[in-house]
Amino acid sequence: MTKKILKAIKILIIMTNIVFADSDIENLEDVTVTANKIEENIQYIPQSITVLDHEEIKAKEIKTISDVINEIPNMTSTPDRGIKVNFRGINASLFTENNPVVVYIDGIPISAKRSYITSFENIERVEVLRGPQSTLYGKDAIGGVINIITKEPNNETNGSIGFEYGSDNYMRNTFNINTPIIKDKLFFNINGDIFSDNGWITNTYNGDDKAAKENNRNFSTSLYYKVTDKLSTKLVLKNNRSKNYGFNGYGIATVDPFGTPIYADFSDFKRDRAENHGFEMSSYEKYTINSQALNINYDNKNYTFTSTTTHSKTSVNGKYDLDYTNGTYLDNSTMFNDETANNYSQEFRISNKQDNGIRWIGGIYLDTEDKNYDPYGTHTIIYGTDIGKTNMKSNLDSDTQAIFGQAIIPIDEQFDLTLGARYQRIKKKIDYEYYNNNVKLLGYNSKKTWNTFIPKIALDYKLNDNFSPFISISRGYMPGGFNTAATTSNINDNTFEPQQSTNYEMGIKGNFKDFYFTASLFRMDIKDIHVYRRLTSGQVYTDNADKAHSQGIEFDFHYFPTSNLEITGAFGIIQTEYDSYNVGDYNFSGNKIETTPSHTANLSIIYNNPSGFYARTDVRNQGSMYFYDDLNKSFVKEDSNTLINAKIGYKFSDWDIYIFGKNLTDEKYINMYETNSYFSYASFGDPRFFGLGIKYTF
Repeated sequence: MTKKILKAIKILIIMTNIVFADSDIENLEDVTVTANKIEENIQYIPQSITVLDHEEIKAKEIKTISDVINEIPNMTSTPDRGIKVNFRGINASLFTENNPVVVYIDGIPISAKRSYITSFENIERVEVLRGPQSTLYGKDAIGGVINIITKEPNNETNGSIGFEYGSDNYMRNTFNINTPIIKDKLFFNINGDIFSDNGWITNTYNGDDKAAKENNRNFSTSLYYKVTDKLSTKLVLKNNRSKNYGFNGYGIATVDPFGTPIYADFSDFKRDRAENHGFEMSSYEKYTINSQALNINYDNKNYTFTSTTTHSKTSVNGKYDLDYTNGTYLDNSTMFNDETANNYSQEFRISNKQDNGIRWIGGIYLDTEDKNYDPYGTHTIIYGTDIGKTNMKSNLDSDTQAIFGQAIIPIDEQFDLTLGARYQRIKKKIDYEYYNNNVKLLGYNSKKTWNTFIPKIALDYKLNDNFSPFISISRGYMPGGFNTAATTSNINDNTFEPQQSTNYEMGIKGNFKDFYFTASLFRMDIKDIHVYRRLTSGQVYTDNADKAHSQGIEFDFHYFPTSNLEITGAFGIIQTEYDSYNVGDYNFSGNKIETTPSHTANLSIIYNNPSGFYARTDVRNQGSMYFYDDLNKSFVKEDSNTLINAKIGYKFSDWDIYIFGKNLTDEKYINMYETNSYFSYASFGDPRFFGLGIKYTF
């Protein structure tokens, strides 16, 4: 495989020389990123990176991490008690509930699917590192990293206040204030995003037209202290709270109230039916995330030393209609979840600042997490008879230690070689007890340690000042663990191994006059995928599928045809397959990896008139994809969909007034589908939406 890729990149270099040898080329402004935890020109980093600056974030109405994901080729998200991310065929872990793409905000890592929330009101830029980043970023970065960079403070007081209102009583209030406390020394920021929405679901059981309402509140504050010209510190405090009610879909039970089996076909689910559907109880999920980070940076002429200390506490409380519908044998049955997680992390790293010669970075990383579920289970009522409550109580501890390093080695004036490695040790232990009506029926406790070496190698070729082919091979890692919903005391049935990936990528970065782009080819080999082991008896256990792969192309660009017009786009095509997925009594080898669209395509056109008028339109097409149907042990297909968004506004003085619309063609599509032996259920993308807003910037 490596020899084939090296041969291919040589051909790519020759072709690029032929095409661009005599081109009339002009340089664009250099873009500096911190993707490898040191400042570098994006043009010469040998990996695919998407950068969204604060102007693009504002113009495209990017307000959430999901909005960022929608901009990235071959990256998608699925709503399911939080946000589940798929990138290049790698899904969120079924058992740890962590995503394969880790979000970093001021050094605070976020991978849990319920934690993908933050305020976007003080963002300088977002760097999306595509492909495994486990060498520098550690566990769970098996697919990529979203690095969110906040604005640097200065001696001027500045900020903004905004308000939006839209369909379904949508309201969003935002604010951001940066101010110096002591000139050149001490700086303060506070920002927030308060959001509410009545939703588009009406519960016909009780006439509640706010059955799927949402209330979110995201606050962040920071204190930056420049102790000396070389030493600085930054303290960041964040509070995120989300309350979600109901469900943007519905369920179909597999047995009717008279005991007759029901076959729920994928085609039976329609958004029109979801808009008016009955639920005998109001589901809800509330989660709160409090996090703190202390960054200490010492920067002298020769090297930079950085210490990042973080803590986060996540609390989840939820109660759900067991079958997400009404008028079934499971009426008044519920699921419930009370979960807390505490995480502490510490990273020390040092890097040199040599302009010529070898550039390097190295460090150590430590983290510990304590997660508790109690209560976590179901209250089952069948045909009006109380069957009882189950509680799957568990305490899960995890400790990670790692040492890492990476070096950029110039071979000659045109070639740079990047070598990286991480040695990581993860130790986990669990104490688990299963109760029925407060009577303990079973339990188990176990501990296990995983040691792994994660290498990376990459090569960048500076063809000229504007074009740089590259090649890279990198590994990704997602930890293993234990079953927190076990129905047996057998430790082997309740343990799953780490999931790993190896990514081979070749591409080219370039700019030609007012057009700059990244194009790449990739193949990812995935092994030990986190899956359930399924038996014909109905029992399921944690397990790993042996092998899968994905391969495809990605292309993204920015084009400035005039000083008033910007066109951006991203396109990705992917093919996936389970090479070996034989678990329990079922063999799913040969199937495509679920929730992986066959392609993604984005196109945005932004126009800014010197008078203050501006307009923007975004088109996103997502290809067909498959969902896994566990009830029928098959994979079902959802067709492609196209969403069109637009925004028109006028800026004058310090004011911005605008109107915007989303899903203007009112596309109807399923974005989540699951089945089990009790019911099938699906959720749908939001219908057509209109809103207006006003923002004051000072």
